Amino acid sequence: MADIRGFRDAVADWANGGPGGPASELAARLRVRTAVLLEGLSDLAAVEALAERRGRDLAAEGVCVVPMGGAMSVGRYAGLLGPPGLGLRLAGLCDEREQGWYTRGLRRARAPHRDVFVCVSDLEDELIRALGTARVEEIVHAEGDQRPWRTFLHQPAQHGRPRQRQLRRFLGTRAGRKIRYGRLLVEALAPEQVPAPLDDLLTSV
Repeated sequence: MADIRGFRDAVADWANGGPGGPASELAARLRVRTAVLLEGLSDLAAVEALAERRGRDLAAEGVCVVPMGGAMSVGRYAGLLGPPGLGLRLAGLCDEREQGWYTRGLRRARAPHRDVFVCVSDLEDELIRALGTARVEEIVHAEGDQRPWRTFLHQPAQHGRPRQRQLRRFLGTRAGRKIRYGRLLVEALAPEQVPAPLDDLLTSV
């Protein structure tokens, strides 16, 4: 795992203008064959949690899951990791509103986008719908977040909003909360509850 994290860090440095040599050397040494391009760290937490639940070691399989810090970076990452760069197979998971960035970025990198799977709103929304709002609230309480959750619900902007939208917004109101709950919600899913985009992504790589 430490090596694949090193590769991920080298890729991020390369994408930010650093040298590509370290990423290229690590890709060869680790036998990386596929890069999964994700928008952010909460998506990474969810994908890794589902892989672990299914007994898969993605790093050992040559799959590196890469959080890009936003969908607008997909063209840059696809160019570095796809056919123009390291020649890796590319896959991805994105929000519906960001699908255009993925389509254009992969097209410019001459990479197929058939293995990019789309969440209706975002992955958190998919997970909340899969579990149901009552179960998600149980997890919030079990994590000791009932007090900030109650405070959040008393905000005027939340009055009258559907519970699903309230929960989705709550998960994004504090740094690190989306990442933590990305893993927790996946761990709470029954096998038949896994949202289709997430399930299809893991099946494809």
